[in-house]
Amino acid sequence: MGRARKLIIPAVAALIGLAILLNLGFWQVRRLAEKETLIEQVETGLKSAPVAAPGIADWEGLGDEDDYRRVSVTGRFLDQNVFYYISLTDPVGTYGGPGELVYSPFETAEGWTVLINRGFLPDGVPDDIKREALNPPPGDQSFVGLLRLSETPVWTTPAPDLNAKLWFARDTDAMAEAMNVGGNLAPYSIDLEAMHTPEGGLPQAGETLVRFKNDHLGYALTWFGLAATLVGVFLAYAAAVLWPRKQEHSANVD
Repeated sequence: MGRARKLIIPAVAALIGLAILLNLGFWQVRRLAEKETLIEQVETGLKSAPVAAPGIADWEGLGDEDDYRRVSVTGRFLDQNVFYYISLTDPVGTYGGPGELVYSPFETAEGWTVLINRGFLPDGVPDDIKREALNPPPGDQSFVGLLRLSETPVWTTPAPDLNAKLWFARDTDAMAEAMNVGGNLAPYSIDLEAMHTPEGGLPQAGETLVRFKNDHLGYALTWFGLAATLVGVFLAYAAAVLWPRKQEHSANVD
């Protein structure tokens, strides 16, 4: 009985630790199911008919399920650009490698503004071709593209180069501020589909990277593995306390 008392505090600590580890594991399992549902929704949305880009009244309700939704928009470009650094390793179009995505403000027919990713501009393009590519098409335009929610830079994100108007995160508010675009700005941007690539081939539209980080299964297995390890360690400790090995003594003979 005395030996069993020694296990009370370790047992309570082990049960608390086990409960925490199992809870973390099951939380990752739930997140895995949510992420798989979201990926399925996005894949369905990529193949669906475009809907009108969400207007002011719909902005508060936007969530992850709206990312990558096919949308249509009508309006006219404002004559400015900012850039988002990217390196295309598997381009849909002709050009790949390091370069920038060209973002231009677009005033919609309803009066609000959205940043439109017109496409990819590779590094090393001759100045005359680059100047032509940066000029947005004039007049009223209608486009179809993918809605992309704005990104919030994290501490590892390089600061934007304001002189070059170059960003390393899709921070639409900061991009618009750098161009002095005020008014009602959508909390998302629109990536044009490949059919909107101009005749000259640049900017090369349709280069949206559709990807989701989905490590939840690995995390769940890690937490469950730690829980199993904790149980094994406690059982080994309990066995050592309850049934200690007989000490073997040997006498030293002078």
